[in-house]
Amino acid sequence: MAGAMSQDQHSDAPLRLFNSLTRSFEPFSPIEPNHARVYSCGPTVYNYAHIGNLRAYVFVDTLRRTLLWKGLDVTQIINITDVGHLTSDADAGDDKMEAAARASAKSIWDIAAHYTEAFKANIADLNIMAPSEWTVATDYVPQMIEFAQKIADAHCYELESGLYFDSSTVPNYGALAGGRDDAAYARIDPVAGKRNPSDFAIWRKSPPGEQRQMEWDSPWGKGAPGWHLECSVMSQARLGQPFDIHTGGIDHREIHHPNEIAQNQAYCGCTDAQPDFTGARWWMHNNFLVDRQGKMSKSKGGFTTLFSLVDAGVHPIAYRLLCLGAHYRSELEFSADNLAAALTRLKRLVMGVEGLKGRAEGITWQSVTLDYLRANLHPKLVPLLEQFDAAIADDLMTPRALPLLEEAIAMKKVPVDEKLCLIAAFDQALGLRLLDLTRAELRVRPKDAQITPEEIEAELERRTAARAEKDFALSDEIRDALIARGVEVMDGDPLRWDWRLTLA
Repeated sequence: MAGAMSQDQHSDAPLRLFNSLTRSFEPFSPIEPNHARVYSCGPTVYNYAHIGNLRAYVFVDTLRRTLLWKGLDVTQIINITDVGHLTSDADAGDDKMEAAARASAKSIWDIAAHYTEAFKANIADLNIMAPSEWTVATDYVPQMIEFAQKIADAHCYELESGLYFDSSTVPNYGALAGGRDDAAYARIDPVAGKRNPSDFAIWRKSPPGEQRQMEWDSPWGKGAPGWHLECSVMSQARLGQPFDIHTGGIDHREIHHPNEIAQNQAYCGCTDAQPDFTGARWWMHNNFLVDRQGKMSKSKGGFTTLFSLVDAGVHPIAYRLLCLGAHYRSELEFSADNLAAALTRLKRLVMGVEGLKGRAEGITWQSVTLDYLRANLHPKLVPLLEQFDAAIADDLMTPRALPLLEEAIAMKKVPVDEKLCLIAAFDQALGLRLLDLTRAELRVRPKDAQITPEEIEAELERRTAARAEKDFALSDEIRDALIARGVEVMDGDPLRWDWRLTLA
């Protein structure tokens, strides 16, 4: 369970969050006093996460940081899907993990381990707090079978291919998606014998004569659980029901999460007594990251990863800042220009904070509390604290919060240490690492760089000597040669040089 400030240290603006279930803003109050329980749909570890996937976890981290800012303890679960997720999110095709194993001729367990490690590295690079617990789907298969057995008689039916959930047996099916007619379910796998187009697999039998790498015995035959079943089981096992907040991408709002809700209703037996029960009080969804060619998709190939951004010379926190520059419920356009602008903005923030740290008098701003700020903050800074609190309390309105951070850095005639305390508090919610990042760390060497930092420094020393001897022709020649090799020479700047960013 993550730590938080004590309740008497919480800030004033009431927290409002948009609930996808009700399509409305609602004041947030946890079920348990001072303790919020959050479940976040995690990755299917058959490939690297693309940056559109990672936007969801920047959003979830911002939510968690905001809950902590408001004085709450937080228990957060993120699952790892290593079985059951099909090649279409719409319950169609092959299991993504099995397909990846066949394509690579590798063990499915090795594939899962490799991409899980890569995903966790992405999370750390983006300064996303690790969840209270990672849950791995294959660890919960016995509980999934028990769950399915409990609901099978009243809510499921068996076909040759597996056990299916009858969506007509629960009230308000699809309410989270806003209601659709049968034609809207054309995306869902058209299995012969299904009673309703929206019915979905709880358990998929292994095809006759075929042995999967991941399969288990069950009352319905050897096979594997359906993707939707996994999240219902793991969230209930680790958080109980109901819990406070369930998060995911907006694509989950259409099929995956309505199916989770249907299973939750069936399992609790409250379909008649509590028709509005869904398993979570709030359902929250981030919007897509889009490139100029449309929504990113791993299944289409050619996707951009965080690793590829770093290879191009972009610090991962620049991508985090890009995400925070748009509201989580708005589409965010990804382009080379937008990313370069975010990196430039991050550099300016870090430069500003480095300048303040160089003039600080030694206060330990890293452990500052909001109570301390309210008691000690310079009067000119108090409105910024209040406006920042109001912004993040208004459904995580980070685009409104970021300019307040910049205003705090730039404000004149206020004590430097108090400014640093305020900036540190802001960064507890934003997670940009402003108090420990340096400009030198932001200077990420591109993978295709044709020169080493040591060679650059040597050339700059040679240029300095040439300038001292007034050999400006040689000085210009060295500068132009460095530029041609992807290096920006910065006269008069203590950093001296940076990589010239070139993004396709």
